[in-house]
Amino acid sequence: MRVRGRWRLRHTNSTMVLLKKRIPGASAALFERFVRRACGAVKLKGTVNVVITSNPEMRSLNRRFRGKDAATDVLSFPAVPGLPGGLVGDLAISGEIAADNAKQLGHTVEDEIKILILHGALHLAGYDHETDRGKMARKEAELRVGLKLPMTLIARTDQQAGAASTRRRKP
Repeated sequence: MRVRGRWRLRHTNSTMVLLKKRIPGASAALFERFVRRACGAVKLKGTVNVVITSNPEMRSLNRRFRGKDAATDVLSFPAVPGLPGGLVGDLAISGEIAADNAKQLGHTVEDEIKILILHGALHLAGYDHETDRGKMARKEAELRVGLKLPMTLIARTDQQAGAASTRRRKP
């Protein structure tokens, strides 16, 4: 369905996906199905909304909610507990960063967005890779296999950090 010109919106009982950034070959319906699968795997019950948007909007959201003045790949916004309607939370994803990462890593933009949806769903379920000593990374890796996704966000970030560390240590 067209909303405000170029945005594509799809909504069901369990999720709403808003494509504010065009993803060639992908549709809101495709991501909606994956959100349901990822939320089921993570054991989230309720509504999860996803917006796939631009770097400027992600930068604005990141600055407003995290105090970081830079675009980022995915942001998770847990719902306020006790609200009626079963809202679990919202995810915001940069279509531009997803496209860049996909190209760099040799997989599709569709797969990259699915990786980011899974990562965001884990945050909505209460996981926090910055403080949980690898618990989220292990869960993400386990779910990645079941959901048939390429290397997860945390795994490749750790891998890149290790490679950078190794390069710095060489004489």
